[in-house]
Amino acid sequence: MQFIKTLTQGFPTITGIRWFNLSVLVITPALSLYGLLYVPILRKTVVGTILYYIYSMLERIAPGYHRLWSHRSYNASFPLQVFLILAGASAVQGSCYWWARRHRSHHRHTDTDFDPYNSERGLLWTHIGWIIFESDLKTGPADISDLRKDPLVQWQHRWYFVILTIFGYLLPMVIPGLLWGDWKGGFFFVGALRMTACHHSTFCINSIAHYLGSTPYDDKHSPRDHLISAILTMGEGYHNFHHQFPMDYRNAFRWYQYDPTKWFIAVCHCLGFASHLRVFPSNEIEKSALTMKLKTLKDVQDSIEWPVPPQQLPVVTWETFQEESQTRTLLLISGFIHDASFFLDSHPGGPALLTRNSGNDMTASFFGGIYAHSHAAHNLLAMMRVGILAGGVEAPAEHAIPPSQQLVICTNTSR
Repeated sequence: MQFIKTLTQGFPTITGIRWFNLSVLVITPALSLYGLLYVPILRKTVVGTILYYIYSMLERIAPGYHRLWSHRSYNASFPLQVFLILAGASAVQGSCYWWARRHRSHHRHTDTDFDPYNSERGLLWTHIGWIIFESDLKTGPADISDLRKDPLVQWQHRWYFVILTIFGYLLPMVIPGLLWGDWKGGFFFVGALRMTACHHSTFCINSIAHYLGSTPYDDKHSPRDHLISAILTMGEGYHNFHHQFPMDYRNAFRWYQYDPTKWFIAVCHCLGFASHLRVFPSNEIEKSALTMKLKTLKDVQDSIEWPVPPQQLPVVTWETFQEESQTRTLLLISGFIHDASFFLDSHPGGPALLTRNSGNDMTASFFGGIYAHSHAAHNLLAMMRVGILAGGVEAPAEHAIPPSQQLVICTNTSR
């Protein structure tokens, strides 16, 4: 009981069970398991299962329900629309109208109680809980006027159960049965096993893609980018990018990132079946990426100990400087007084070079007179500052600012 309580922690108040959804999600894996245990596995059927899985996922979820009808990220010719929407029912995950309606709400109300698969309610809820349970939550509003006016979407919505029966159950069994006589393999593998894989692959977009990975474009919400998520979801795993730029036909912006749907849409474009591929301006994408990199670097910068700012250092007279240099190793460099006492044993040139010059102006020696010191040496020297000589000395500005502070990240607080 404690295990179940832990898994369901964060669930909303459950008001009922969606029995049809639960039946599909229980019976289909059970049939898959039975087939794996008792039905002969033929090589042709294995290939057929993989190809039909690609057909269901690559043609249905990603370029069709998702990028075409949910986000309108490109225009598809009527033959391509028919091809995609007929494939839409093969994974048995609802009609295009139902699916796109909830997905638009998810984007508009991400990580809130108006989000049908709110990631704040836990991995199990986002993966499967919201599908099989009725709750007191209501899906947030979203504009679906275009879907209501789309005759093809409405046709598929009205005849959804007929189409899913043909493309989800009958066709996967008939093709292997007629072509190489494997009716059982078609039913248990191309049908049930493929459908189970499609279900959980798609569910991973709502669950795993909100938990696993990085946030290279924005961290306001939960979506993340990860190669594993992309592999599990046929390229839909670069979810942080997608939530920032949902109208972009690409889910993976970088050329090397795995996104077969992007490639499929691009090929359709080359063949004349797709047009008006929408892309977000690269300048703005890089701007978002830079913002997150700067934010990460700002966290690193804030965790580092830096020299005392010049305005907080005491102004010391020449006489006091001379007097103090008798009891500790003080060096004058570029108008700053540095206490090198703790560094004597670590100095590469030996302690004697420092101790015999205590109380002297070593600016020329430090900047090449004796040795042209590295940037690391400049940074370490700045940490030794204990005062500023009254009257000072003229020194180039770059000598006053150590290399590590010549480029800093600041927070813009202007209104």
